[in-house]
Amino acid sequence: MQFRPILLLCLLAAAPALVAEPISDCEAKGNARPICSFTNPEDIVSLPGDQALLIGEYGASAEDHSGGLVIFELDSEARRTIYRGGDDNAVAEAGWGDPSCTSAPSKHFNSHGIDLVRRDDGRLQLLVVQHGGREAIELFEVLGSGTDWRVEWRGCVPAPSNASLNDVAALPNGDFYTTQMTPLDPPVDLTQGLPTHITGHAYAWSQADVAFRKIPGSEGSMPNGIATSSDGGFIYMNATSENSMRKVEVATGRELGRVEVDTPDNLSWAPDGRLLVASLDADLTGADFAACVSITHGACRIPFKIVAIDPDSMTILGTVYESKGAPMGAGTVGLQVGRELFIGSFKGDRILRVALKENDETSR
Repeated sequence: MQFRPILLLCLLAAAPALVAEPISDCEAKGNARPICSFTNPEDIVSLPGDQALLIGEYGASAEDHSGGLVIFELDSEARRTIYRGGDDNAVAEAGWGDPSCTSAPSKHFNSHGIDLVRRDDGRLQLLVVQHGGREAIELFEVLGSGTDWRVEWRGCVPAPSNASLNDVAALPNGDFYTTQMTPLDPPVDLTQGLPTHITGHAYAWSQADVAFRKIPGSEGSMPNGIATSSDGGFIYMNATSENSMRKVEVATGRELGRVEVDTPDNLSWAPDGRLLVASLDADLTGADFAACVSITHGACRIPFKIVAIDPDSMTILGTVYESKGAPMGAGTVGLQVGRELFIGSFKGDRILRVALKENDETSR
């Protein structure tokens, strides 16, 4: 989850003078070990070979602090920034997004939701929801192997008018799905907590038509994380304010299932076909979010858990990991790689590396 600047101003205005102190130490707790060298690592994908992760950092909410894309090597735990924006020499390529998008992101590049897909032509494509300087889905080619990776900007798709996007789910043919969390104007006032009215929906974008289409049946309050079935026929979409995840048939808008999940954020596919959903504390208020947004070091304390969901029956299989404070709060994504779970956050200086137990209650 991430709030745009005007929303954050509302939150900060509502925050108490004294908020909960951030988690400042970087000490392990049980099977969870923090790695404290990041800036708001909001979303994570694993690169081919599972030797490295690609992490999207949301630098800040103001345009004078850019985010970036980071490579994290699993063995050495080395961290390397590979993209910050401002590449005036980058050239858009045909078949990678909207032909009207001809310039690369500015130095104010700020990544949000990300997704990785192997295109039908064999090339590896990274899609990034991007807010800095423009509202768009940025398209990058990912090049390399092992732990040696780089990205090259290939194009973008400007967001629909007045849409503040959140997450993206890619398809091999160049199409994708994305969520509009809120409109840009008028802004959603979060001073009284999360809204209960409809604020957005999911879109389908077609490379062939170079056009967005609203997905029927996807309207919701604070649409957030999104994933797709392998054939693109279904989407799985979290609606944060509705405390639910739904499964929708893209062509018809028919809802095929819904499961209750407290304040859901991002979701990711586990190796065994489960969906892992980051779930924030159910009793969050505007002041709680403001407390996180205002920290300048350490990690936010908002309790969270990573829950596993069966995508067929749309039932919760169990809790994979739960945190009620240190070593990290406000988890927004849980990505399983082998027998480990990597967790990012919309606000803080760390990711969490969790060793999964062999008798994990959610294992099949």
